[in-house]
This record gives sequence, C-alpha cells and structure tokens, in this order.
Amino acid sequence: MRANLGDLNAFLAVARGGGFRVAARTSGMSASSLSEAVRRLETQLRVRLLHRTTRSVAPTEAGARLIERLGPALGDVEAALDVVRGFRDRPAGTLRLNVPVVAARLVLPAILPGFMAAYPEIKVDVVAEESLVDVLASGCDAGVRFEEKLEQDMIAVPIGPRVQRYATAAAPAYLDRHGRPEHPRDLLGHACLLGRFASGTTSPWEFERDGEVVLVETQGPLVVTIGAGVDLMVDMAVAGLGVIQLFEDWLRPHIDSGALKPVLQDWWQPFSGPFLYYSGRRLVPPPLRAFLDFIKTADQMPYAERNS
Repeated sequence: MRANLGDLNAFLAVARGGGFRVAARTSGMSASSLSEAVRRLETQLRVRLLHRTTRSVAPTEAGARLIERLGPALGDVEAALDVVRGFRDRPAGTLRLNVPVVAARLVLPAILPGFMAAYPEIKVDVVAEESLVDVLASGCDAGVRFEEKLEQDMIAVPIGPRVQRYATAAAPAYLDRHGRPEHPRDLLGHACLLGRFASGTTSPWEFERDGEVVLVETQGPLVVTIGAGVDLMVDMAVAGLGVIQLFEDWLRPHIDSGALKPVLQDWWQPFSGPFLYYSGRRLVPPPLRAFLDFIKTADQMPYAERNS
C-alpha cells in the first residue's frame, strides 16, 4: 500500500499549520482539498491522524509519529528533486532556512537581496523562531545558530559579522531621573528590561573588562519573550522605562539617533558571530550549495560593504 505523496504533503502542511485555513494559505491548496487529502490518507492507513474541533486541529499519537518520520523523508525527496533541477543552466528550487529572530533582523537583510538577485529561480523560505529545532526534522535545509548552540555532527560555515557585542543602553530621560551606572553591579538598583527564553528562563546580564567577568541578576518592570517581543522591549527602552541589553547592531540606530545612550560601554562583551549549519549526512541540494558559495564569496568583502 503506497500513500499518495501529495496527500502526505497535505497532511504535513495541516499539522504544521495547526489548521486547514492556515495550511491553505501556505500551501496554495484550498481548505476543502486539504481536508479531502487528509481524509483519503486516514482511510488508506485506517487510522486517525488528526484530532479536529471547530477551533483547532492537532495530531493524534499516530499522527505525531508520522510527522517525526515524514519531515526528514519529504525533505530528502525534495533534495533529490533539487539535485535533478541542478542539471538545468541555473540552480532552482526552494532554500528553507531556520533562523533565530536576531539573524532574520540583523544578518539575512545584508545577504538575501544579493543572493536572490543572483539566483532568481531560487525561492527562499525562512522560518524565524527561537526554539532549537532539528532542522532536518522541520523540513529545512539549513539553520543559523551561534556557536554555543550548534548541533553536533553538523557542518558549520560562518555567516554575517564575525564579532558581535551585547550593548547596554538607556534613554536620556531615564538616565536623567535615575543616574548613570558606573559599574555593572550598579544595575541592581535600576529598572532593567528583560528577555525570557522559550523555555521560560531568563539569563543574567554578562559583562567583561580586562579579563574580569561580572554576572548581574537584573530585575525590572518588563519581561518579554525573546524573539517576538524584542521590538516592544526596544520601544519601552526608548520611552524611558528602563535599561536594555541587546545586540549592539539592533540598538545601534537608536544610539546613533540619540534616542538611547550607551551605558557601561567599557564592559560590553564581544562574542563570536553566527554560523550557517547543515547536515553532512545528505546530498547538498543545489539551492543550498548556491547559498553556501554565495556567502563564502561575500565573506571575502567587509561586512559594512555588503550591508551598504
């Protein structure tokens, strides 16, 4: 018994989208066609794959098991088709990337315009999220991560600026009211704007100067989820609600405009820039190979020039 490949793709789209309407928007199929495809697949397999209510759709245990195996398998099918497409004059197909929000905000805008202009037949599909997912299981070709979060047994290629810093800043009005901290520990007496990871945890703010590392368990009036809530945190810092610590490149436009003032600048800690990573256990599809070649070439020029 062989399941129809289109029905399998339809099921995966509905399961990942959490509903038929969302899947219809992302897949280009109608909700009724998706519903019929899932019903046909369930009939063929003689097992229910999705729990359906008027409000939501969720995988059954059998459906969840199928998703675990289906994502990588369909990814391999797409990679095989991309290899065949590679015999055309120019690389074509879809490049699927899983990246943290900061990479979507600060790294990809300097790279994708040139890449997509050079390879107009390649479609780029970017999933920006903070969860550490298995890129293959999620159906992506590659991911972007910082060094401490790279998965084992993956090939990593530098992408974007090689050295970054966490910057600490506050609005002039806030500093006029509360004074300027002179040492990281002074932040214990300040209102700090905090980011919370998807796991629900927050991290201490870290500072470094002349080999001395200081960790500060900051507190404050606002906590946002890292990723989707960061723009709100920046807006609240500009409004004078408290002190913020974030990627320097994210805060730089506000610092340059004067909306934020640097705080404890001598203590800003540098760290290694991000990496593009992918599995060496499968054929590299032509869209990813083209992207790898492009970023390696782009890496030869100054980042400021690429970002101009």
